[in-house]
Amino acid sequence: MSSNLGGFVSATFNPLSGAPTTVEYLVVAGGGGGGWNYGGGGGAGGLLSAAGFAVTAGSVITVTVGAGGAGGTTGNGVSGDNSVFSSLTAIGGGYGSGNSSIGGSGGSGGGGGGASTAAGGTATAGQGFAGGSSLGAYAGGGGGGSGSVGGAATTAIAGTAGAGTCSTITGSRVFYAGGGGANGIGVQTIGGGGGGGNGGNPATSGTANTGSGGGGSGTTTGAGGSGIVIIRYPASQSPPASFGGANYPQINYADGYQIYTFTSSGTITF
Repeated sequence: MSSNLGGFVSATFNPLSGAPTTVEYLVVAGGGGGGWNYGGGGGAGGLLSAAGFAVTAGSVITVTVGAGGAGGTTGNGVSGDNSVFSSLTAIGGGYGSGNSSIGGSGGSGGGGGGASTAAGGTATAGQGFAGGSSLGAYAGGGGGGSGSVGGAATTAIAGTAGAGTCSTITGSRVFYAGGGGANGIGVQTIGGGGGGGNGGNPATSGTANTGSGGGGSGTTTGAGGSGIVIIRYPASQSPPASFGGANYPQINYADGYQIYTFTSSGTITF
């Protein structure tokens, strides 16, 4: 509306419509670390994403951003840590195996590794996909991604990494939670789209704040990438009442939304 004060017409003012009752979210857990010794790739962290999540004005909501798991130094890597937003929990990615054992289970499963037949780790339903098997082929299986399973090794060729998932919650197309590439005596494999680390000698780590798995290696393995939590709702509604924690989230505006990106743990109150 507009008003006329003493002959001066004020600019149109559109008041905010109050605190949100629902928000859209992306919650990605930390990725698993790659295995050592014909190592399997680390599994991607679990990924949860949807709109219409109910929130209550004045309630303090916990936000936890999971760390990525370390790469193995004498065998298996380390699984990633969970990420949390309110009642939603994304499960950390499973470790890549390097001890002739099954890959770790998690949001997405880690690849089997070592010079024996070792299955890939299982995934959490609705959050990711299983890791690939090593098949006793002197090569590891690829880490599972949030978008597809990790591939099995063949002969001395490492299994392919599982793909990540594209999200537009920030206003741009960004891939998250790709599986880690695996190591073989022959051909190593690159990480899955979404920041997965490459297998090789040395391997590379998953990209920070993507929840991607680390690469498997026979020398230096890759760590899993840390997770991320992103919340958005219409810019016409009131901004959060407060934040808590050591670091506040990054704040952006795009496509008519206000967007809050947490790369470290904290709280948010609407």
